[in-house]
Amino acid sequence: MTAVAHESTTPAEGLLDIFLSLDTPEGFRAELIEGEIVVTPPPDGDHEDYIGLIVNQVIRRSRTDMQFSGNKGLKLRSGGGCPKDHVIPDGTFAPMKLRLYRGADSWMPCEGVAMVLEVTSTKPKADREAKRRCYARGAIPLYLLIDREASSVTLFSDPENDDYREHCTRPLGKPLTLPEPFAFDLETADFL
Repeated sequence: MTAVAHESTTPAEGLLDIFLSLDTPEGFRAELIEGEIVVTPPPDGDHEDYIGLIVNQVIRRSRTDMQFSGNKGLKLRSGGGCPKDHVIPDGTFAPMKLRLYRGADSWMPCEGVAMVLEVTSTKPKADREAKRRCYARGAIPLYLLIDREASSVTLFSDPENDDYREHCTRPLGKPLTLPEPFAFDLETADFL
């Protein structure tokens, strides 16, 4: 009988292995957020409408030409003893000149991402809290959150450690200024 050496893995490595081997049903998405595997069903039409309205404005009005990716997997630093966060924002914006998505793996690093977008759906607390912390740890400069329950839009900025130091919230229907590299007022009247 031959003994086989087996490398022991940490619980964090084991969780990451399980996560990366998941076979989620079509249309569902799985994320690893602060040590928890979160599976989300396909979004409803209103969710997608908000995203479309924002993307149209960014593409037409942004001072810097932007490239958009819906549901792009991002690998982010983790908090505590958890494995790296693997988060899928509803939208990711990066300057076109960087061509960040070209040749990127399914889970890409977040360096160069200018802004991430989330529209609340079945798990609004994750968008408001856990994902906000993940994006701040990843040093993503801007996080735009459309909170359908609160009927508001919030822009988080100036990431430091586990959170953003600045945020500006407006009720849906009122414009919200997006700073450089976007440099325009996001109109939300059509969100009502």
